[in-house]
Amino acid sequence: MNAKRIINGTWGEVWLDDDKVGECKGLQAKIEIQKEDVKLCGQMAQDTKITGWKGKGTLKLYKTSSRLALKIKDEVLKNGKDIRFKIISKLADPDASGAERVVIKNVSFDDLMLADWEAAKNGEVEAPFTFTDFDYLDIIQPEN
Repeated sequence: MNAKRIINGTWGEVWLDDDKVGECKGLQAKIEIQKEDVKLCGQMAQDTKITGWKGKGTLKLYKTSSRLALKIKDEVLKNGKDIRFKIISKLADPDASGAERVVIKNVSFDDLMLADWEAAKNGEVEAPFTFTDFDYLDIIQPEN
């Protein structure tokens, strides 16, 4: 392995419903695999059966505008609509062996932070969300 091939988050980009989110400072999206315990005869170890999955994530932003807050306020909180979003994550470090793009679909934000600030500290927003679908648009192939 060549250390310079380790992809660095500095090169990350995010789009929310096809709008680039320049104030993004980080993104995490993961799948929580749901399992049910299974006890088998003749075996002391408890096994599991996969029964589904739940997508969770957090979009981390520098506070530069109220763009996300307005989208959630106007549609979801004021009009009662369960609107869903699409997030595209791109990570393309120039030293890596390619770029990775993931589209996260059917995104539903979990909360809306109205105010969170502190003197002498840059403003940040964390927007947790759930999702029900995803696809890889580009992947990084392992080196031979």
